[in-house]
Amino acid sequence: MAEKSSIEWTDATWNPLRGCTKISPGCRHCYAEVFAERFRGVPNHPYEQGFDLRLVPEKLEEPLRWKTPKRIFVNSMSDLFQPGVPADYIAKVAEVMIRAPWHTFQVLTKRANRMADLLNSSLAFAADAPHIWWGVSVENQKHGIPRISQLQRAKARVRFLSIEPLLEDLGKLNLSGIHWVIVGGESGHGARPMSPDWVASLKVQCAKASVPFFFKQWGGRQKSKAGRLLEGRTHDEMPMQAPLYSIQLNSREFENRAI
Repeated sequence: MAEKSSIEWTDATWNPLRGCTKISPGCRHCYAEVFAERFRGVPNHPYEQGFDLRLVPEKLEEPLRWKTPKRIFVNSMSDLFQPGVPADYIAKVAEVMIRAPWHTFQVLTKRANRMADLLNSSLAFAADAPHIWWGVSVENQKHGIPRISQLQRAKARVRFLSIEPLLEDLGKLNLSGIHWVIVGGESGHGARPMSPDWVASLKVQCAKASVPFFFKQWGGRQKSKAGRLLEGRTHDEMPMQAPLYSIQLNSREFENRAI
């Protein structure tokens, strides 16, 4: 959708589909829905249909035209694995990611079960690609923590957690097979508070498990005032990326299979 992004942990966003539905407390103040609904009914606007689910096949090959390597957040305005998205369309999105190994793709979902099922079956060709990172959202114990085990059963090379908005103390997490953790508070109107103790606990757990830790924001109604400093500094750790040549070899293998 945009070659540049203000999201701290990515460089660009790509939305080959738009729209979503709420499924858990983390969705309550969805920024994407608020943005999209502002334009419902505006003729010829990308969000003329508001936040209703819509596939956008003309956007599929957009990353192939971006020649400078980027970290790309896939579907910042949607959820690739929601029930209304056909499995063959999800495969087309994954095929584009395989064809663009100079980028790093960050795929994030709340539909962890469907993502794991597909990565272990029809999306297996993309699961092991080191430049595609597969993640789940975690906001609380009831809805978020079960997604972690669902992600862990996926045969993915790189798995990550986006713990945002962090709505309560998560207790002790099982970080086995997790390669990155993002933590952040909710921002904007009606933002729910986040305790520093909850954040500190996650930071310590990541350090013990040798998992890169990225602190995105404290959040609040005016997140810029609260900032991103944790214990006096920023925390911008990222997973280590495989050498580009090995990713290119994987891409060629995929193209050979497709032929």
